[in-house]
Amino acid sequence: MIIPMDCGEPVRPVEIRPGMTVGALVDALGRAGAYNGGALARGVDLWERMLADPDAVRFFGLAGAMVPGGMGRIVEDLLERGYIDVLVSTGANLTHDIIEAIGCSHFRGTADCSDVALRQDEINRIYDVFLPSAAFVRFEEFMQEALGALPGGAVLSIQELLAHLGSRLDTGILATAARKGVPVYCPAIQDSMIGLQYWLFAQTSRVTIDAFRDVPGLLDRCFTAERAGAVLVGGGVPKNYILQSMLMTENGFAYAVQLTGDRPDLGGLSGATLDEARSWGKLAEGAEAVTVYGDATITLPLMTAALLERMEGRHG
Repeated sequence: MIIPMDCGEPVRPVEIRPGMTVGALVDALGRAGAYNGGALARGVDLWERMLADPDAVRFFGLAGAMVPGGMGRIVEDLLERGYIDVLVSTGANLTHDIIEAIGCSHFRGTADCSDVALRQDEINRIYDVFLPSAAFVRFEEFMQEALGALPGGAVLSIQELLAHLGSRLDTGILATAARKGVPVYCPAIQDSMIGLQYWLFAQTSRVTIDAFRDVPGLLDRCFTAERAGAVLVGGGVPKNYILQSMLMTENGFAYAVQLTGDRPDLGGLSGATLDEARSWGKLAEGAEAVTVYGDATITLPLMTAALLERMEGRHG
């Protein structure tokens, strides 16, 4: 059989061997190159190129219930290694980060259960993850004590509030970001337990959180960046907040990797393709972009493990 010369690279069957590393597995998926296994490998390649670019500012978006699902330490490690310059998260992930940092735990549960019984036992369910309501009691105690340490009459941005909270924690995403000087933005913080705790505190105290106070620092970072790249875990507000940040500049993002399980044909932002973002100018016309479809509790650990092998010289 004659094969046309323009067919491209052949699909190389994936060979699994005992003891192979995650990086070697991802390389094998890349040689196969098919479907979302191939996209996952291309995503690692692009993430590595973004980190190797000394002039690129690296944004990281965190949506979905990733911290309750055990993914928080991955983000913490990326911050520790200097692989994130700007973090944008949902308030829910940061709430659960604080809950774990103050010594509470999420528990492996089941989706096949009686939610009425869970309510009666004061257990909150996130699909198959359980969180006792007692954790929120300790969370409230921490939040009210931390907010109470702010000077009366203070006006803070959301980023400054989160840095303050992180400075009072020993572990976790917020603690690591505060120690490393990485700004954390949470543009919809009122849609979280952190926001509710601030509202409660503000009934009797004079501390103002000004959301627009975040904008100058973020845009200064965008205007001074030679290039910008983004890793987007999920969609929603963090995805849009990151991508729109470059709209005020003459440049779009040069690199973008998106991990999502959402469909593009429903018109929602979380499933919108990165190619669509080019039409808005959020991505540069010549930007490199990869979307990896799948559960981010699978794709993020695999991609991060392969990335660390490459970046830290343990690939094999």
